[in-house]
Amino acid sequence: MSFNDISLEALKAGLADGSVLLVDVREADEFSAGHIKGALFNPLSRFDPSKLPVAAEGQKVVIYCRSGRRSVTAMEQARLAGRRDADTHFGGGILAWLNAGEPVEQGS
Repeated sequence: MSFNDISLEALKAGLADGSVLLVDVREADEFSAGHIKGALFNPLSRFDPSKLPVAAEGQKVVIYCRSGRRSVTAMEQARLAGRRDADTHFGGGILAWLNAGEPVEQGS
């Protein structure tokens, strides 16, 4: 199965209009140091596909990590658990978000 990548512009638009349900699969210290506002926390070390949000009509679940590797692993685990709707990630991860000068939220 192939996975989809969302662009920075599409991610920002989806967060603004509520069409993206964003999930951060980095670890607690990384999430606490800075995450994209509105992201739900589901770290890969304890990843639970059943705790992924359920997308409503017109929404999509988007997973991100630091640079794109852990998000692919999380999408594969979600697929194996029967979650066909968790097939999109922000491949550049938080590094691409920060490199674009976008803000992060700190704390948990």
